[in-house]
Amino acid sequence: MSVGSVVPYCGLPPAPADLLATWNFDPPLLMVLALAAAAALGLRDRCRLAGLAAVAVLTIVFVSPLCTLASALFAARGLHHLVLAALAAPLLATALPAGRPSGVAAPLGLSSLALWLWHWPALYEALYRNGGLYWLMQVFLLASFVWFWRNVMSARTAPVTALLAIAAGAGQMGLLGALLTLAPTPLYPVHAAGALLWGLDPLQDQQFAGLLMWVPAFFIYGGYALWAARRLDRAAFP
Repeated sequence: MSVGSVVPYCGLPPAPADLLATWNFDPPLLMVLALAAAAALGLRDRCRLAGLAAVAVLTIVFVSPLCTLASALFAARGLHHLVLAALAAPLLATALPAGRPSGVAAPLGLSSLALWLWHWPALYEALYRNGGLYWLMQVFLLASFVWFWRNVMSARTAPVTALLAIAAGAGQMGLLGALLTLAPTPLYPVHAAGALLWGLDPLQDQQFAGLLMWVPAFFIYGGYALWAARRLDRAAFP
C-alpha cells in the first residue's frame, strides 16, 4: 500500500513550503492538553512549573508542525520520541506528587520495551496506518518513561542506583540509534515518499533519525547523569 493511500494521525506528509500551516487542532487532543494545564496550575511551586513545561513540550510534539513533519520524515519521528522520553517524561515525573519508589529495574525494562517496540518495522507500519494504535503506543511510551524517571528522580532512590539506571537508559537508546544509523537498507517504507518530498533518500532519513537518538540523546542523558553524580557526591561527602 502506498503512503498516499494512508492518512496518518497527524495528517499527510507536508511539502516543505506547506509545513508551517500544518498545525494539529484535533479537539480531543486540545481538550486533554487544556485539562492537563489546568491540573498543573493547581500544583505548587516546582511541581507547577514542571507540569506547565511538560504541557508546553507535549503541545510542541503533538500540535505544532512537528507532528505532521513526523508523518513525512522518520528523522522527525526520532526527534518526537526523544523529546517524549527525555524531556516530557522527566517533567511529568517531577510534577507528580512524590511517592514510594518501586525500584528502577522494572521501569527501565518497560520503557526500553516501549521504545524498541515503536521501532519494530512491522509494528511501526501498523501504528502509522492506525490512529488508535498510534495513540495506544504514544501513551505506552510516555507513561513507561514517566514511571522510569519518577523512580530515578525519587529522593528515596540511592544516587548510585539512579546513575546506573540513567547510564542503562542512555545505552539502550544509543544502541537503537546506532542500529538505525548503520542499517544498510531503509526499514520504514511508509516514510519513503515523505523523505523524497523533502529531498532526502529514505536511507539518509533513517540515518538522521538514528543519529538523533544516538548523539543528542547521549548529551541529554549525560546531563541527567551529572545530576545523579552530584547527588552521589553529596551523599558521600555531606
